[in-house]
Amino acid sequence: MRFQLDDLDVFFPYPSLYPEQFAYMSELKKALDAEGHALLEMPTGTGKTACLLALITAFQYAHPEMGKLIYCTRTVPEMEKCLQELKRLWKYRAEERGPDASKSPFLALCLSSRRNMCVHERVVTQADRDAVDVECRKMTASWVRLKAEKDNSTELCDFYEAYDRAGTDAAVPDGIYDVEDLKRLGRKAGWCPYFVARHAITHASVIVYNYQYMLDPKVAGMVTRELEKESVVVFDEAHNIDNICIEALSVELHRNKLDAAQRCVTRLERKVSQLRESDQARVRDEYDKLVRGLGLAPPADANAADEPAAAAAALPEDLLQEAVPGNVRRAESFLQLLKKFTEHLSKRLRATRVEVESPAAFLLGLEEAHLIDAKPLKFFHSRLNQLLRTLQAPHMEDVQALAEVAAFAANVSTYAEGFSVVVDPIRRGSAGIPEPQLDLACLDASLAFKPVIERFRSVVITSGTLSPLDLYPKLLNFAPVVRCSFPMSIFRPCILPLVVTRGADQQEVSTRFQSREDPSVVRNYGSLLLAVCEAVPDGVVAFFTSYSYMERVISAWDEAGLLRRVLRHKLLFIETKDVVETSLALENFHRACDAGRGAVFLSIARGKVAEGIDFEHHYGRCVLNIGVPFQYTQSHVLRTRLEFLRSKYDVSEANFLNFDALRQTAQCVGRVVRSKTDYGIVLLADVRFARHDKRSKLPGWVQQRARRVERPAGRTPSPRADRPLSSGSTILGGDASDPRRRRV
Repeated sequence: MRFQLDDLDVFFPYPSLYPEQFAYMSELKKALDAEGHALLEMPTGTGKTACLLALITAFQYAHPEMGKLIYCTRTVPEMEKCLQELKRLWKYRAEERGPDASKSPFLALCLSSRRNMCVHERVVTQADRDAVDVECRKMTASWVRLKAEKDNSTELCDFYEAYDRAGTDAAVPDGIYDVEDLKRLGRKAGWCPYFVARHAITHASVIVYNYQYMLDPKVAGMVTRELEKESVVVFDEAHNIDNICIEALSVELHRNKLDAAQRCVTRLERKVSQLRESDQARVRDEYDKLVRGLGLAPPADANAADEPAAAAAALPEDLLQEAVPGNVRRAESFLQLLKKFTEHLSKRLRATRVEVESPAAFLLGLEEAHLIDAKPLKFFHSRLNQLLRTLQAPHMEDVQALAEVAAFAANVSTYAEGFSVVVDPIRRGSAGIPEPQLDLACLDASLAFKPVIERFRSVVITSGTLSPLDLYPKLLNFAPVVRCSFPMSIFRPCILPLVVTRGADQQEVSTRFQSREDPSVVRNYGSLLLAVCEAVPDGVVAFFTSYSYMERVISAWDEAGLLRRVLRHKLLFIETKDVVETSLALENFHRACDAGRGAVFLSIARGKVAEGIDFEHHYGRCVLNIGVPFQYTQSHVLRTRLEFLRSKYDVSEANFLNFDALRQTAQCVGRVVRSKTDYGIVLLADVRFARHDKRSKLPGWVQQRARRVERPAGRTPSPRADRPLSSGSTILGGDASDPRRRRV
């Protein structure tokens, strides 16, 4: 439908508009008019993406001074869905305006990793993303191409060569391009899709890419530096944006990485020595640039193919204006400093107890031990990448480990607040094997978010699971001009949330530490899953609190013969830490549901399935949350962050932990209701869900559907629309005196 919203001519590619969709677009427009930021929560499956695209593209046409729409997603499937929605919108817009209407240039495309966009037959067979990046650089780096002019045996990428020869003629025609569209264009024209997209984003009206391209300074400095400040940035499915910001700036080091980094330093020293003997002029040119302060800032026309394997974090502008300190100009001196710093980290990891200290305390200890000042450390990461370019060896073995050490040095010396150094020599991995770890833990998510807020006209944070909204402005330290949560308008009940507090034997069920290993708790969870499989058709999804707990519970169920009873009703599939295995399990889960056999998918809250896979329609008729997915509260990094939040933003430990656990729960709930024609049952199986401090943090669209239910023995629950769910009990069988009754 086409309608007017104030002065905007909005094209909405569906025949009707829900009340919450109109309200959502109205609030979004207020933020754009005010050139401010927005925090918006709208129920899952109610057309949030369509609303965003319809309103912001209409605003673009009405206000030519607005820059691009930069749409950030977490996963490639979300990116694809966004572009499909945009194609639908643009088709409808063209039909409504008619063939005689004037047409303005419009280009929308996505940008993803080389692994996803490469069309070179040999390179795409590599096992992982890093291997693809390395193989790509081996054929496209400028020095490799210069070598090929003298040596015909040097392998080059035909797609990149054709793109480079085309120059400015390698333009992408107007249209909307997802990853597959760009790959088809690349094969047809003979151009590399990745580099074409990197070039085309400067001319596009809409760009869709991953959060990391905007929030991670190591990547954002290369990708977003040319984008105009008048642009509007959207972070979709942004319930975990604070964690993504923290991960972008944090560095984790363990013993194997530090050993690899030391080996890499030794190799670099040999290469520098060889280069001095063979090409003294190149070494001298590098040194002269560093003396003049020209070596570390990337040139505006830098060839993207020359980027080292580990891109450097963006240096502050004041540092870029300075000459590089003398003790890191000469390659040999820099590598000696880097070796000493790596040895210092290795020594710290040999401690006998957990140590937590501020960056200032860490730097003081470093200076006392090795006489290394803080200022040179700020240049370590950029200096390393500059040296790799000079040596023409960005794909050297173990360089990624050394890059992480250099990033540790740069961050610990740049940020005086919002970080902690955590040395945990007694940490154990998931298999119980000792895995000592040294963390530079970012505690303040606003450090990564601040450059985005300060640079762009409007930033929109949106998701179906942002409740409670008041914490995000504190965690990200920004002031949205619009902050709203919208209810779900329905024409029939489509979701039935139930809280299960006791099992069939009247024992409380909970995954709290004191009771989660109790045989009766494990047995009751298994009985609940079996009852669901007996009563619910098609697909069922169960979410556990962690991989380790899921493994222990499944083993106990198997020993008790419960899994064999489940298999009589549905096939069973399990999420693992291996992406390929999980993808295969999901594919077979879908096949079992399509065939009418039915299936259960056992998964993890906070896992890849919970964060990015939709179980729409018959794939998800019930979601079972086994326990409250709290973070591991004995983590020293988490405890340090909780202390920081309490002192800096007055966010209590309990408040943050409950907020974090319930947003993960809400994300699991949202996997099964993907549209208003969808429906499903939600079982929150933990006595703690009945408490007000937990339930009140669930999104309003979940709370509004929660109802008391009564089920005579052997019958399926049905909603009682007149009585909302309270912290009391609900009878699921017989009268009040019936001992078979259960509480939910």
